[in-house]
Amino acid sequence: MRIGFIGLGNVGGKLSGSLLRNGCDLTVHDLNAGLVAGAVAKGATAGTTPRAMMADCDIVITCLPHPKISAAVVEGDDGLLHAMTAGKIWLEMSTTDEAEVKRLGAKVQAAGGAAADCPVSGGCHRADTGNISIFAGCDRATFEQVLPVLTTMGRRVLHTGALGSASVLKVVTNYLATANLISCSEALTVAKGAGMDLGVTYEAIKMSSGTSFVHETESQVILNGSRDISFTMDLVLKDIGLFQEVADRAGVPLEMNPLMIQIFKDGIKRYGARELSPNIIRRLEDTTGLRVTAPGFPAEMRDDEPEAVGHEVIPNRG
Repeated sequence: MRIGFIGLGNVGGKLSGSLLRNGCDLTVHDLNAGLVAGAVAKGATAGTTPRAMMADCDIVITCLPHPKISAAVVEGDDGLLHAMTAGKIWLEMSTTDEAEVKRLGAKVQAAGGAAADCPVSGGCHRADTGNISIFAGCDRATFEQVLPVLTTMGRRVLHTGALGSASVLKVVTNYLATANLISCSEALTVAKGAGMDLGVTYEAIKMSSGTSFVHETESQVILNGSRDISFTMDLVLKDIGLFQEVADRAGVPLEMNPLMIQIFKDGIKRYGARELSPNIIRRLEDTTGLRVTAPGFPAEMRDDEPEAVGHEVIPNRG
């Protein structure tokens, strides 16, 4: 299968790297020529436009920072939609809006192609090793076609249902991760203020009912002081904003998410949109005068699990 990959940023660069590492025929495109050159050095072919890539490839993957950018890549003047024909697939791996991926997917399907939304979850360190988790929203026939590609990029692949369902679940999980990040920031700052050893605090939380994936990963880089998970405050705000849109469409009144949106808007106002997201703890550090760091924690997360062949996760239906 000839694969095109558009968007070589923090996540896309790592996902495309897994395809290259496993010998896939890959054409890449990004506005950053340096990122393209890096992929070409690893064996990729440099693409030109989304339209040309769709013409040359069986499947084109997009992994982009905002739904508006995905829309331009799909339906713009040189968009991949103009070369979409029967048998070709658009695979959207961006964190995007359910309604938007359905809108674009309908255009792809009207042109004879297939569409799937396949966002990832688990952090850049797992994307780098091919051990990240992937949600896939599409009809079953399309899922069977793209599964070998997905299991090359990820360890666990879940077919979530129809197109758009994966995007809903992605923003649900990102909402939970954001809530965890805020609560971990508060917990660590309170522990610091109470005079606790933060190394001991980290282990106490990890071995308790209060632990979470976010604590076991992001709390480490918070305590290191680097706060580097290759994810920024503007992206968090985008994701929890998308979650709010899902809730509003579903008619579900929320209490925590609007507050979290206010917290991250304030963080952006103070520190800038491209500030690393774990530095949301700086709001508490600046207010209290505390510095929530401890020795012995890594500056960035690394995945120690060896790369393994991915597999489909079968949900428990009783």
